[in-house]
Amino acid sequence: MESSYVKTGVKPQRVVQVTRVESFSAAHHLHSNCLSAEENKKIFGKCNNPNGHGHNYKVEVTVRGEINQATGMVINLTELKEHMQEAIMKPLDHKNLDKDVPHFANVVRNQDQELQLASYSAPTAVLAEIG
Repeated sequence: MESSYVKTGVKPQRVVQVTRVESFSAAHHLHSNCLSAEENKKIFGKCNNPNGHGHNYKVEVTVRGEINQATGMVINLTELKEHMQEAIMKPLDHKNLDKDVPHFANVVRNQDQELQLASYSAPTAVLAEIG
């Protein structure tokens, strides 16, 4: 059986995945101005603590693509790290999500779930930027 390389004369590209993992800590406070203090406490429990409470988060960014023949890389890992720092770590690490991150201002919902959505769009935009 002939390979496609023999038929076309074009060497097939290898496709690989590279994943970078970062961890960060952030705090938040769940509260609705539409509810009484008693209702907020009943619904949100300890998450309604006026001083907030913290979580540790792990973010995984996976890049999949063909290996660049000139560099031997799918993506420059140093650039990926720098872009993750700008898009994820600087805006979120050791921040109060309610007060320090505009995306979460006046949002009443489970911010752990919302953070998954926000974190997903940030690296996507960054990776599009670095091509």
